[in-house]
Amino acid sequence: MATNKKSARERPKLTHIDRRGRIKMVDVGGKSVTRREAIARGAVTMSVEAAEAIRKSHLRKGDALAAARLAGIMAAKRTHELIPLCHQVPLEVVEVELTLQATRPVVEIEARVATSAKTGVEMEALVAVSAAALTIYDMAKAVDREMIIGPIRLVAKRGGRSGEFIRAGERGLGDG
Repeated sequence: MATNKKSARERPKLTHIDRRGRIKMVDVGGKSVTRREAIARGAVTMSVEAAEAIRKSHLRKGDALAAARLAGIMAAKRTHELIPLCHQVPLEVVEVELTLQATRPVVEIEARVATSAKTGVEMEALVAVSAAALTIYDMAKAVDREMIIGPIRLVAKRGGRSGEFIRAGERGLGDG
C-alpha cells in the first residue's frame, strides 16, 4: 500500500474542509469574476441492436439523442441542487453534443459550459455528461440493459486562479 509522505506544506489544501475537519462551502467572495469554461466527456457503450434503434429512432420512448441533449442542459443548470457544496453559477453557455459512432455501438457525449463568475463550471460540465448518459440508458434500456456508462471525465477547463487544464490525450478548449 502506498503511503503519502509529503509534508503538510506540500500536500494540496482541501478547500471544502475547515480547520476542525468539518465540511464547508468555499468562500468565493474575495475572488474576481473571470471567464470560466469547462469541457467534460463520456460515453455509453451498448449492443448493436440498441445503437441501431437509436440511429433509426425506433425506441418506444422517442428520440434518445434529443432527450439526452435536453437532460444534459437541464442538469447543468441544476448542479448546485445535486452536488451539496457547489455554488449556484449563472451559466451563459451549456452545449451538449451526442454522437452515435458509425463503426462502434457507442454514443460519445461532450458538454461545454461557460460563464463569467467567481467559481468554475467543471461540475456543471460533468453533471451534464452524466445526465445525458443516464438518459441514453433510460431511453434504450428496453433493448439493452447491459449498456456501460463511462468513463466520464473533465477534459479541459480555463479560467480562475488555477488557470488552464487539458487532460493528456484529449482535445481541449478551442481545439474543435
